[in-house]
Amino acid sequence: MNKILFIAILGFLAACGSSTKVLDQGNVGTVSSKDYPYIEKFYKALRYKINGRLDEAAALLNECLQVRQDDDAVYFALSQIELMRGNDELSANYIEKAAALDPKNTWYIQELAYMYFERENYQASVANFKKLIEIEPRNIDWLYGYAEALSKAGKYDEAIAALNKTEDRTGPHPELTLQKYRLYMGANKSAEGEAELLKGLEKFPSEPSIIANLVDHYFRTRQEAKAIEMLEKLVDADPENGRARLALSEIYMRQNKIDASVKEMVGAIPKTDADLDSKMKVLIELYDHVVTVSPELIDGIQLLVETYPGQAKPYSIQGDFLLKAGKEEEALVAYRKALEFDKNQYPIWNQVLIMEYQLSHFDDLYKDTKTCMEYFPTVSTVYLLNGVAANQTKKYDEAEESLGFGLELVGSDVAMKAEFYGQLGEAAFGKKKFVSAKEYYQKALDLAPNSNLIKNNFAYKLAYYNRDLEMAQSLIDQVFKNGGDQPQYNDTKGMILLRKGEEDKAIEAFEKALSEMEGDRLILEHLGDAYAAKGDLHKAIKYWEEAKAAGSTDELLLKKIADKKYYAPY
Repeated sequence: MNKILFIAILGFLAACGSSTKVLDQGNVGTVSSKDYPYIEKFYKALRYKINGRLDEAAALLNECLQVRQDDDAVYFALSQIELMRGNDELSANYIEKAAALDPKNTWYIQELAYMYFERENYQASVANFKKLIEIEPRNIDWLYGYAEALSKAGKYDEAIAALNKTEDRTGPHPELTLQKYRLYMGANKSAEGEAELLKGLEKFPSEPSIIANLVDHYFRTRQEAKAIEMLEKLVDADPENGRARLALSEIYMRQNKIDASVKEMVGAIPKTDADLDSKMKVLIELYDHVVTVSPELIDGIQLLVETYPGQAKPYSIQGDFLLKAGKEEEALVAYRKALEFDKNQYPIWNQVLIMEYQLSHFDDLYKDTKTCMEYFPTVSTVYLLNGVAANQTKKYDEAEESLGFGLELVGSDVAMKAEFYGQLGEAAFGKKKFVSAKEYYQKALDLAPNSNLIKNNFAYKLAYYNRDLEMAQSLIDQVFKNGGDQPQYNDTKGMILLRKGEEDKAIEAFEKALSEMEGDRLILEHLGDAYAAKGDLHKAIKYWEEAKAAGSTDELLLKKIADKKYYAPY
């Protein structure tokens, strides 16, 4: 119950009359000139109080008390001042003195009732509220206060009776229904509490507060079917209730009603009564249940980003759903945006770096791994990916440095060590240190003898630089024998065959690779090279042009197109 502030000056004048009475007991009911200084001092004190000059006001009122000690108005004014000063105990002492001097003054009784309530002396509060309603039985505020005090004193039946009397005076009101429900529950009368809510619902069928309490009641009493029915009713009655819509979304999700769950989730997103973490919790769970990410859900999560600008979490979950929807480039943008607002989240960094690697965004990968190292200087994977990016962007010295440092951080992870040695081999090939390159790759294979990826990369580099084609052929044969049949493996096979002068077989291998990786610029260029080597320059130029259109900016490719002539890479 909110504490009612002490009455202002007009209320004060209505409440108190002692200071306008004659001070001379022999002249009761009249005012003489000798009383004017006292009265003037009293009113001057009130003016000081109104203007915030509390110390001066209190000093004048204490001077009044020196003249007489039985002026309830002075005590009441001092009570107000001490309350404003924050001296609750002293304020209470003064109001008690005022009430003792004028025990029938309803203003004083009211202040005592609320004061005792605030001080948790509920029995005394009940007694004073009872006095008030005996004086004025139709006063709604006092009836309600009386019921509140009774409930705090544990007198639930009497409190309910007081609220029923209030309802008789005012007519039905949702707040009275809810208060009686709380009293029934406090008295461990669950059935009566439910009946009270249902009776209130008949009178106010669309009142959200009553429906919400029924939802809570049915969940607490394990009547789940009724709780869900009421929750659906609550959302219909109050669609702006974000927490209710979140709860319903979660329930629908567990019932495998995914479309309905998505609808409620999207409806809850812009609502401010549900916090971001609650929304994130349901969205993360929903992510595992959604098979197809609908445009409605994509739009809803975009609204989440707009509702919480400048926070990483909405962008992070947006990236997850965009990725699940197959929108990889858009997902990557969202993840990067998340990192703008929180660079200390390694899982998001890892997602960004892996996606940049998979999408062949090696310039971005090089730059972002450099930044990530500043925040996570002991994570070996970051150094590996930086080495990959440096190799792909022909920064071979930087690749060696980063890979060498990262190798020291790997520890006992054999597979990871093999990856590092493979990339060190790539850097050595790039620097045309062929002996070192083969040594690094051999170390990688010693650690991971069954790795198709390492064998393929080794074979490709041997073919690219036209070194030890028999070893390259042996490596790619092992890959296919181990069940490898990826587009990149067929591309490597084609490169080896092209180097060995078997153009028709090379074309067959490149076309198989291209059928599985349509539009890949590197495979398109290789297919053009094979046709050029065969003497079909028309088809060669066609595929070179397609490689260029697919985004290749390789200088050698552009030279081949310009000169209409095949040039071997090495």
